[in-house]
Amino acid sequence: MAACRSGVAQPPAAREGQALRLLAEARWPHRMDYQGSTVGGLSGIDHDRATGEFLLLSDDRSDLAPARFYSAHWDVDGRLPPEATGVTWLRQADGSPWPARRAASPGIPVVDPEAIRWRPDTGTLLWTSEGDVSRGFGPALYESRRDGTLVREIALPPMFAADRSNQRGPRDNLSLEGLGLTPDGRHAWVAMENALRQDGPPPTLRAPGGPCRFTGIDLASGQAARQIAYLPDPIPLRPLLPGTHADNGVSEVLMIDAHRMLVLERAYAVGAGNSLRLYEIDTRDASDTLALDALTADNLRPVPKKLVADFAALGLSRLDNTEGLCWGPDLPGGRRMLVAVSDDNFNPLQVTQFAAFEFTDKS
Repeated sequence: MAACRSGVAQPPAAREGQALRLLAEARWPHRMDYQGSTVGGLSGIDHDRATGEFLLLSDDRSDLAPARFYSAHWDVDGRLPPEATGVTWLRQADGSPWPARRAASPGIPVVDPEAIRWRPDTGTLLWTSEGDVSRGFGPALYESRRDGTLVREIALPPMFAADRSNQRGPRDNLSLEGLGLTPDGRHAWVAMENALRQDGPPPTLRAPGGPCRFTGIDLASGQAARQIAYLPDPIPLRPLLPGTHADNGVSEVLMIDAHRMLVLERAYAVGAGNSLRLYEIDTRDASDTLALDALTADNLRPVPKKLVADFAALGLSRLDNTEGLCWGPDLPGGRRMLVAVSDDNFNPLQVTQFAAFEFTDKS
């Protein structure tokens, strides 16, 4: 079925001096059925300028349908929700769909797709998986064709390998959440949601987390070229019931230009809801951590960050689990459109929310 035509919010007037101005907001129905798949878990988004389509990556671990991404058109000016135009199944090297965790044989990885970037120069797309650390599979970076067939897996530095002893490496479900692509298409940046175990703890209500590693990949060689450390904020929301779940971490990154990057920090606390804060960094302003086995306060210079926008001040009807950011079609006068999508976790208490903003570069 096509997207529901309801649930489109009219944006309020922008506040003076804001870097983001809300243009439109829309939703898809919960667990919308599309061509035999259950839509939801939209964790990544990118825009194909040639076709005008948005590409939307689901983080379903092949439980409800095989690992996949959707395509959609969104006429922001028309005040209608995006219209789904296709679904593509991601494939393993042998051409078969990725297996569900419950059906995967020992030694067979299960993907947890999180971020997607379209490469117009090659007609391929990059996508990340958080892996399945508990089963011995770390995060991964893949390149696939538009039809979903696999081109390659791009090797990550050994520090990202899964460690079932829980002494080092990524924490389960807290690894590669963000993926940026430089405008020239030559380098990708993969961003950790939280710190590797040897680098520090996740954020708490009182303290920022350990440094998240952002790794630059030379796509021609498939080799890591540089790495920087990013410090996430302490958890900004206190759960209503003390001692219940609260977290904060990096949910997406997006290149502004060859060196500057937007970083989205997404937080959640039980009973208090979500917080979304967008920062800007310059990847040249931090030391290179690629050769460091463990990160400490005295062996690195973390990248400085500047607050671009607190989504709570942008006039959205609600804040949810936003995990995807991309640049949309150009706006009049050379201005840029920033598009965000939320991951509803297939949870009826959450929403699949699309939001489009006018972005003003204030640097």
